[in-house]
Amino acid sequence: FEERLLSDAAAAAAEMGIVTSNPNAPTVLTVVKNTKNVHNLVVCTLCSCYPSGLLGIAPSWYKSREYRSRAVREPRKVLAEFGTEIDSCQKIRVHDSTADHRYLVLPTRPEGTEGWTEEQL
Repeated sequence: FEERLLSDAAAAAAEMGIVTSNPNAPTVLTVVKNTKNVHNLVVCTLCSCYPSGLLGIAPSWYKSREYRSRAVREPRKVLAEFGTEIDSCQKIRVHDSTADHRYLVLPTRPEGTEGWTEEQL
């Protein structure tokens, strides 16, 4: 499933009955994967658009102009303020989401969960 999700996120989501397209316009969905070398961060710098159909209601801080600009300028510091410390040797890649192109991040698998079932995860 992970390979399908990373290569065609909309099709992988559709397999689970999740609609990812915007009813008013075609929407591309891209899933990016966190790794030991790269941590991904998604922000919409233009208008704070948010895939509410996928994730629910956007938190108020996500829509704030301050968050949107700081996430691009100083992503490591912003993540730290949320309790996510990123190792200095790990690159942070910021993805600018739009109404036409949405991003989701596939997190790094938690240590000790190898072999777990979907329910356990």
